[in-house]
Amino acid sequence: MSIAPRVATYFHVHLVSDSTGETLNAMAKAVVARFEAVLPIEHVYALVRSPWQLFRVLKEIEGAPGVVLHTIVDKDLRAGLEQGCRDLEMPCIAALDPLVSSLSRYLGASLTTKVGVQHTLDADYFSRIDALDYAMAHDDGQHTPNLETADVVLVGVSRTSKTPTCIYLAQRGIRAANVPLVPGSDPPAQLFKLKRPIVVGLTVSPDRLISIRRNRLLNLNENRESTYVETDSVRDEILRARRMFEKHRWPMIDVTRRSIEETAAQVVNLLNEARSERLVKALNGPPVAETPAGDVTA
Repeated sequence: MSIAPRVATYFHVHLVSDSTGETLNAMAKAVVARFEAVLPIEHVYALVRSPWQLFRVLKEIEGAPGVVLHTIVDKDLRAGLEQGCRDLEMPCIAALDPLVSSLSRYLGASLTTKVGVQHTLDADYFSRIDALDYAMAHDDGQHTPNLETADVVLVGVSRTSKTPTCIYLAQRGIRAANVPLVPGSDPPAQLFKLKRPIVVGLTVSPDRLISIRRNRLLNLNENRESTYVETDSVRDEILRARRMFEKHRWPMIDVTRRSIEETAAQVVNLLNEARSERLVKALNGPPVAETPAGDVTA
C-alpha cells in the first residue's frame, strides 16, 4: 500500500526590519528549514523607519494574515507594530530579543538604539568591498603574480564551485583567489611558492562532476561529446588533481555533497587554524639554538 505524499503547508510570514532585512531573512529561512513540508510565503519590509511606513506594513499584514517577525529598534515604531499585531490577533516575534537580552545580562552593557548599526560604513564594511574586488580580479587564475596577497587560494578542476565560494568568502571580508586545473596545461609556478595564503584543493566525485558539466554544456547549447564529460577522462582529471594536493600537502575539501555555504565554512575553519598556528609561533618566537655540551659562551 503506497502512502500519499504529504501536502505542503503554506503560510504567510511578514519580515519587518528598520535596516536591510538580511539578518531577519536569514534567520527566518534557517528556522523554517527545520520543518518538513512547510513553505513560507515571504513578505519583506525593509528600511521601515517612519509611522507612515509602518501604517502601510500593517495594512499589508492585515490583507495576508500570518506570522510577523521583526528587528525594529525604535521604541515607538516597535510598540506600534506590536500593538497593531495584537489588534489583528497575529503573533509578533522580536527575532533578536532572546540573544540580545542574554548578552546584555552577561556583558552588563547597555543597548544601542541606533538603527542599522550592523550596516554602518566602518572598516569591516570596506574590508568586504575590498575582498569582493579582489575575488573578481583574481578569478579563474587571473593576476597570479599577486596571489601572495590573498588570504586563501582555491584550486580545483573545472566546475568545482571555486568562483561562487570565493565570492561567498569575500562577503565575510576574506580575500580569496582561485586557480583552475586545466588538462594539458601546467598551473602557474607562483602557486607553488606561496607562503602567506593557505592553498585549499577542491575535489568532487566523477559522477557528480560529469552531471554538472553536462548541464553546463546544455545551457550553452553544446551537445557534442568530449573529454570534458567523458568518464575516464574526468576520473583521470580528478585523480591528477588529488595527487597534486597530496604532493604539496594542501588540505582538500570534497564538495560533492556540500553547499557553497558549507564549503566556505570549512575554508574559514582551515584559515582560522592556520592563523592560530602562526600566532602561536609569533608569540613563542624563533627556536633557540642549543649550545653544544661543553661549550660556554661568555
